[in-house]
Amino acid sequence: MTVTIRPGPVRGAAAAPPSKSMAHRLLLCAGLADGESVVRGVAPSEDVLATIDCLRALGADVRLDGDVAAVRGARPQDAPAATLPCRECGSTLRFFVPLCLMSGRLMTLTGSPTLLSRPLSVYEELCRARGWTFVRSADALRVAGRLTPGDYEIPGSVSSQFVSGLLFALPLLDGESTLTLRPPVESGPYIDMTLAALAAFGVRVERPAPLRFRIPGGQRPAARSVAVEGDWSNAAFLLALGVPVTGLSPDSLQGDRVCVDCFRALDAGAATLDLTDCPDLGPVLFAYAAARHGGRFTGTRRLRAKECDRGAAMREELAKFGVAVEIGENEITVGRGLAAPRETLDGHGDHRIVMALSVLSAQTGGTIRGAEAVNKSFPDFFSRLESLGIKVENYDGMDQ
Repeated sequence: MTVTIRPGPVRGAAAAPPSKSMAHRLLLCAGLADGESVVRGVAPSEDVLATIDCLRALGADVRLDGDVAAVRGARPQDAPAATLPCRECGSTLRFFVPLCLMSGRLMTLTGSPTLLSRPLSVYEELCRARGWTFVRSADALRVAGRLTPGDYEIPGSVSSQFVSGLLFALPLLDGESTLTLRPPVESGPYIDMTLAALAAFGVRVERPAPLRFRIPGGQRPAARSVAVEGDWSNAAFLLALGVPVTGLSPDSLQGDRVCVDCFRALDAGAATLDLTDCPDLGPVLFAYAAARHGGRFTGTRRLRAKECDRGAAMREELAKFGVAVEIGENEITVGRGLAAPRETLDGHGDHRIVMALSVLSAQTGGTIRGAEAVNKSFPDFFSRLESLGIKVENYDGMDQ
């Protein structure tokens, strides 16, 4: 889908979309729980639907009615050999691998070539050290083994999603386990979100030290009725437009709540900001900096292993606005001097790139191809823009 965005004033306010990150976690806990849970505020994005499909593949009953999911949990230990369709969701893939290693049966996790090319070395090393099956192809990952209680040590620098994946699975085992992280730790707030979701379902995980977890065994989440909080990650694109956004908790565990402070710093000048704990803010902060005073961003290494190489993609697209971007090993510098683009912008198959380019196009005008990528996390993004007075059209002129 190609859309054209016309520049113009923004008016009104917006409600925050539900947090995709917390929806994954609450749905997973519900899908493992003993009994039926209700999860309210579930936005049916492609990523969330991937998690629902994978829960069903493990035997959970998930019924989605509007934004309410009724979930009857299943025991992954009892799951037959199955195929889990992860679509293009890194969280789904990494959260489910340890659960797939509980039955001893061969489990196949499928996904796009982009997804299967993302780093999985933490699980690969874990499986090979224990003699378990771990076979990756261009569109599937096949694993087989039987996760046992014990002491686990993994690097914290690749992705917090590996930590969360093990934290979901280890409490289900018969005995106690420990999980130790080798520093540095990336995206630490997402680990806190996982612990909060587990606690909401009555699962106890102790943290005797910042990098060490003690996980008592023999636990299973208890059925609960919960609600998904507002999403700071996607609300950041609305906030970047100057739109007041309701339904966001300033006390949220979401690391991306720092977007407000980041915008304020970039308003004041060419700030230096660290993205280590909030890499998903990269595209919108690069766009925001380009429209103001520029900026320098550190902790950007992980942006290479997202839906696309986000640093390189934003460099290519910001050049169309007349803004120079320099990329280093672990930092990115964004220039200033925004001008209307003279050629079509490319979303690079990445929802956050499309939304960042939309923020800029609302100021300068612009045409974006590959705009359907927003369905991954924010399916009603363009209708939200239109409700704020931003004109969004298909390339053939039909209203979007």
